[in-house]
Parts: sequence; C-alpha cells; structure tokens
Amino acid sequence: MSIDAKDINFEELGFGYMDLPYRWRAYWKDGQWYKEGLEESNMIPVSEASTAFHYGQNIFEGMKAYRGQDDQIRLFRPDENAKRLNASARRLIMPEYPEEKFIEAVKETVKANADFVPPYGSGATLYIRPFMIGTGDNIGVGPAPEYIFSVFVMPVGPYFKGGFGTSKFVTSEYDRAAPHGTGAAKVAGNYGASLKPGKDAKSEGYADVVYLDPATHTKIEEAGSANFFVIERDGHKFVTPASPSILPSITKKSILYLAENRLGLPVEEGDIFIDDLGRYEEAGAMGTAAVISPIGSITHQGEEHKFDYSDQPGPLTTALYKELTGIQYGDKEAPEGWVVMVD
Repeated sequence: MSIDAKDINFEELGFGYMDLPYRWRAYWKDGQWYKEGLEESNMIPVSEASTAFHYGQNIFEGMKAYRGQDDQIRLFRPDENAKRLNASARRLIMPEYPEEKFIEAVKETVKANADFVPPYGSGATLYIRPFMIGTGDNIGVGPAPEYIFSVFVMPVGPYFKGGFGTSKFVTSEYDRAAPHGTGAAKVAGNYGASLKPGKDAKSEGYADVVYLDPATHTKIEEAGSANFFVIERDGHKFVTPASPSILPSITKKSILYLAENRLGLPVEEGDIFIDDLGRYEEAGAMGTAAVISPIGSITHQGEEHKFDYSDQPGPLTTALYKELTGIQYGDKEAPEGWVVMVD
C-alpha cells in the first residue's frame, strides 16, 4: 500500500524504499517497445524463467529530483543517465530505451509523485530508480525474449549516516569487478558481489569499503557504492582513478568539470596507489546517492591512514559539494544542459 506524503517527516529520512503511488512501465517484445505509461502497482508479475533471475539481465540507474527555493523541481543531467543505461543495455544484449523517451518517463514519474519531492532546505531529495530486466520464458543461456523498463521514485535522506561529515573506510580483499568484465556497466551483479564486503566493513564500524584494482591490488579503483577521489597536498590537484572497470559516474564527470572550471584546480584521472596516500590532504566518495562524502581515513591491512582533514570535511571538498548541490537545487548557475526542469 502506498504512503501519504503528509505522513513523511522529510528532515528525518534515511535511505530506504517507499511505495509511492505511481511508476512508469514500458514493455518490449518482438523488437519494439509498447504499453508505455504510468502504473500504480509496485508489483511486477514475470515468468519464473526470466533471465533477470537466472542470467543477470538486470541493469539500473540512480538519479535524483531536487526542489529549489523557487519551489520548482529539477533533474540533474538526465541525458547522461539515459546514455549510461543504454551502454549497460548494449553490454548485456538488452534493447536500448530511446534517450528522449527515458527523459520523458523520468519527468512523468516525478510529476505524478510531485507531492513527495522533499521541500527545499530539508536535506532530502527524491531518489529516482530507472531499471530494465529481462523477462519471458527462457531457460537456455541467452538473451530474454521480452523486457520491462520501469522508473520508480522515493524521498530519501543522506546515503551515509551523518550527512556531510567525514567517514572511515577500509580496503577490501574482494574485487568489485574483473578486468574486461562488467565493471563499467551498471548491472545488478556488480552490486550483489559487493554485499558481503560492504556488510563486513559496516560490522567493523566502517562506512564502506574501498576496492583496489583486481590485477595488482595496489591502486584504488572505487568506493563500495561510489567513485573515489583525492586532492593532492602540493598544488591541490583533484585526482580520481582511471580504469576500464570503473563505472563512468555522472557525478564524477560533473565534479571534474567543476573542479577545473569553477574552482580552478588541476584535475587528473590517473593512478592512486594505496601505499602512497601521504601525498593527499583530502579524500572522498562521489555519486548520485552519496553526492560527495568526505573520507577521513582509510584502513589498509590493519594500518589506518588519516588524511589531513580526518575529523571534518576539507575546504576543497566542501567547496565542490556546495558548487554541485547549488547547481542541483538551482542556487547556482548551471552549465548549459545540466539542469532539466520538471514542468
């Protein structure tokens, strides 16, 4: 049963699911999408032989809608999410959902649930989850005969407890993705593999894990649920890992631009060696859910490395956070095409 917006305390939200009144669905069969529109049930009846259950044909995106001080609702770079979903679809031999239809589906779902977009200043946002699954009867290893594309939404608070404050991370002995595997696609299997290391880290008091490169285990690749960055002490260079198995984050792409063009920082996508963290004064995780989450320390093989700003967010991380969120909420001027209004 869906919830009533009047019953929600937006300022005390965690990051959890809610059954809102409307979601978008589209169905694919015989080479075309059909029956596209809003539905009310949060249940999807599908065949027990669907490839989403057996062979991992399951891709998704993460986005947010923001209510500005002017009470207008904004989307942040939805065209980039559409492109990434289709890149994931191509990797798993799934049909693409046209970019213009993707953006329209997101807008219609947000509009239909507009009462649940948190008010400006509450610290909460409307999280948007577009996804596609393989359905139909297919028990042989191969692509599905049918597919469902859907978009559902829910209001959420900060992904990491404590909001914009520093957190402790720990490296993992597990690999997030294999070289030449599906690390660059947003597929469900990548996240299923991350559940145990993430649970282990949290049980030891850490916010999340940091994954090293699977080939050598010497370089940082990603945080458990977000991309990773550091800021060099000398020259304040903004550095984020480069690897073909890293998910191409829209938040990372945006922050690289903002660091260089708004803050005047040198930027680099390159190697960050786990035994060379002393070069860096600030560190953080960045992604749609995490936004920018400062990392105060990383523990590797039992040794904790504290960054210069281990107890509070550093000045450059803070400036990037304010620049990014200012654009998302409409408080700062956005680069052309970054913000799409929900009419």
